[in-house]
Amino acid sequence: MLNNTKILVGKIVAPQGIRGDVRVQTYTASPMDLKTLTVECDAFATGDFKFIRRLNPKSDVIVAHIRGFDDRNAAEKLRGVQIFVDRSSLPDVDDGEYYQADLIGFTIIRGDKNIGTLAGFQNFGAGDIIETDGGDMISFAGADVDMENKVIRVK
Repeated sequence: MLNNTKILVGKIVAPQGIRGDVRVQTYTASPMDLKTLTVECDAFATGDFKFIRRLNPKSDVIVAHIRGFDDRNAAEKLRGVQIFVDRSSLPDVDDGEYYQADLIGFTIIRGDKNIGTLAGFQNFGAGDIIETDGGDMISFAGADVDMENKVIRVK
């Protein structure tokens, strides 16, 4: 489903309870954004995603229900599923801001050396990691993004 009109906003990480609810790790500015955004996914129909609540006040995890997944065993099948929104439903970014999806394909440079092309982002809890087209993983912390030249300089 990943293309330039879809923006990754979260991932289903686990079932929650016995009624088919799921925990969703959010990648939005606020986890509450998923209350109003129309979620799209290959694993279920548009409109089937229902925001229930934030897991706790400081968490980036929400609880949601997906229509048709009505028990824990069904919800377990959604573990690892990524959820997206249509790019047009998101606000425009200000100068100096960007969506991570806008950086896919940028050249990654360390010092004077080209070390690859940005293939995607990962986040295992300690910050964003750049994944290169060669499979290398590099910290995004402190990176300098040059939108005009499509270059990311890393430390």
